[in-house]
Amino acid sequence: MLDFSSPNIQELIKERKWTDLNEFDCLKSIYNYVRDEILFGYNIDDNIPASKVLKDGYGQCNTKGTLFMALLRSCGIPCRVHGFTIDKELQKGAMTGFVYKKAPQNVFHSWVEVYFENKWYELEAFILDKEYLSKLQKQNAECSGQFCGYGVAVKDFQHPVIDFDRNNTYIQSEGINQDFGVYDSPDELLKEHHQEMSATKAFAYRHLGRHLMNHNVKKLRNI
Repeated sequence: MLDFSSPNIQELIKERKWTDLNEFDCLKSIYNYVRDEILFGYNIDDNIPASKVLKDGYGQCNTKGTLFMALLRSCGIPCRVHGFTIDKELQKGAMTGFVYKKAPQNVFHSWVEVYFENKWYELEAFILDKEYLSKLQKQNAECSGQFCGYGVAVKDFQHPVIDFDRNNTYIQSEGINQDFGVYDSPDELLKEHHQEMSATKAFAYRHLGRHLMNHNVKKLRNI
């Protein structure tokens, strides 16, 4: 899945001149790119390769994480993936109606951990692009504390830690209900853990549910 040799990924790295930067600036620039230029949205599956996520131009925790890891590895920055599940309440608003009702209670989730300056950093807040999060905050301006929904689960909704500057970043961590541990790659994680749903529900998600969810996300981003 971390197919960083793919032409579109190598072209992006060359275009952004990431390999010319020092390690910190490279890491921060890749993080900001995946967060804000790959928009929050729902791809056809969790197990698509990084090159497909880049081609789609959007993704969620697992798919954006795959692209993030591929870019980091191609630039020589060590990283790993940490698997979880989150309560589906976190997706309410992005999921609505029968899609939310029929969704599994536990939603497969992951973040990326990056090894930098002899320390592992937990990076999760690349999931939501700043434009989407800003619109969500404005729509819920009265909320000054904890918030759960629309892809967010944080203690301080108006001031979540989403920028990387030698620190952990989180945007869905308060919704975590199971911890699967760390893995060297998304392939290894998905061999042991994945979204549990029936074949019928998986088909419905691919062909209908995710399109309705993407519609809800775009509607919010464009208000």
